[in-house]
Parts: sequence; C-alpha cells; structure tokens
Amino acid sequence: MKIPESELIINGDGSVFHLHIKPEELADTVVLFGDPDRVKMFEPLFEKIDAQGRNREFAFCTGWYHGKRITALSHGIGCDNIDIVATELDALANIDFKTREVKPEHKTLTMVRIGTCGAIQPEIPLGSFVLSQISVGCDGLMNWYADRDKIALPDFEEAFKKAVHWDRHLPDPYFVRASQKLIDLFQDCTVKGMTISASGFYGPQGRVVRQRLAMPNMLEEFEKFEYKGWKITNFEMEGSALAGIAAQLGHDAITVCCVIAHRYLKDANTDYKGGVQGLVKLVMDRLTN
Repeated sequence: MKIPESELIINGDGSVFHLHIKPEELADTVVLFGDPDRVKMFEPLFEKIDAQGRNREFAFCTGWYHGKRITALSHGIGCDNIDIVATELDALANIDFKTREVKPEHKTLTMVRIGTCGAIQPEIPLGSFVLSQISVGCDGLMNWYADRDKIALPDFEEAFKKAVHWDRHLPDPYFVRASQKLIDLFQDCTVKGMTISASGFYGPQGRVVRQRLAMPNMLEEFEKFEYKGWKITNFEMEGSALAGIAAQLGHDAITVCCVIAHRYLKDANTDYKGGVQGLVKLVMDRLTN
C-alpha cells in the first residue's frame, strides 16, 4: 500500500520531514539525547563522520565508533517529540522513500536514549545511572494507537492507578517493558529502574511553584508504590513513548539516565556534565563491544 504524501512528508532533498535525515544517512544503531548540543560530544569521539545536520531541535551526526556505524540524534523535550522521532526513524529504516511503500524485509533499529532524571527512592544516589527496564507513560501517547494493550502491562497499570489515587481527569497511564536484549546489555552497570515519563517538568513531576497540584500527595504515593517487586525509581520525560513505539514497530529501545536531582532528599547537582559524558562513554562502549 502506497503511503499518501500527507501521512509521511518527504522533503524535496529526499530527507524525512522533521529530522531532515535521508535513509542512507541513518545507522542501524541510534543514540538519542534531548539536548541538540549533546550531539556535539560525538564529533571528537567518531573516527569518521558520514553525515550531519540539524532542523529545529533535531540535530544528528552519523559516524564510526570502534568500527561500528552509529547515529547520534537529539529529540528535544517530551513524549510528543518522541512520537515524531521514533516514527520517522522507523520510516527511514522500513519505508521505500521512492515508492512510498513498506519494504518487504523489516529492519530492526537499536535505539538507546541517554538522559538525565530525578530519583524518587532514597537509596538511589546522585550521579548513578538508572536503566528504565519498565517505563510508565503519564502522557497518554500510546493510548492513541491501536493494540496498546499488546505491548503494555495492564496489571501494573491497574495496581498503580489504585495505589496512587490516579486523578480521573488524567490520561490512563501505560506501562511498557524495554527491549530485553538491551536490558541484558546494561543491567550489570546500572540501577534497575521503573521510570515515570512525565508529561511536564513542574506539576506532572510533583513540583509546586505557584499552582496547586491535582494529586498533592503524588510524590509520597509514587515512592511507596510497589508491585511484583518493582518500585518507581525516577522521573524523566521521554522513555515511555520510545519504549512503546519501538515495541509496536519491532525495534530494540531503552532509556538510561544519569541522576542529577533527588526528589526524596530534595537535593540536586547542576554540575552534571561529567556524569553525562561518562554515561555516553559507557553506552558507546557497550554498544560496540
């Protein structure tokens, strides 16, 4: 079936609409960041650079690291941006841009998001790396797609909504497991995480500035929630959308974050660049060994 031009927009130069990446410029392994400036970290790391560019918050650089071709790509902030990024990455890999038809052979991408987060549990120290083995989407994104229950954990969802007194005006949360292949690759050097992907930085993460919260006891209830040996470990803002879309489209994806704030201890580290750089090196070495 030919995909209409209105559904998948291809730029005049043959690149995909938002990312401005051409199919031949994308590697099978993609490392993702929120901040476009973090992509610049890769320029000195790469032995050779094949392609690079930027459109809005979407900066990319494709090159070679330890003999493996990797694309570094920024996605901006929020699950809505991940809807754009993950969908367009899949299109680059699995749709023929000339015929606008799905390719007969599916290509599986490996996508690792490197981010920063706020810890919820007291035993997780600042500077540690949390691997989101399960992501909790509070944004409602996956509820827009059919068959979301096939990639979700409905028993976790029901237990969570009951335990934290989920407000009826909020979207139904969705729980999604990351790729087991990537969990196995990183679990020995990270903290086991069940991560909230919040739909904002302030109220959706329980921060109070001038507006009152719909769920004033949210942080306490998130910290106390436990189900089947899992606890909520941290907040970030994109992992659930990446895990959910990747699972539906047949890709391997996971999020790993450096803890730069501690919500339980009310502490933060604003000088965290060294920690993120260390996490980048760890991820790159694991992906290429």
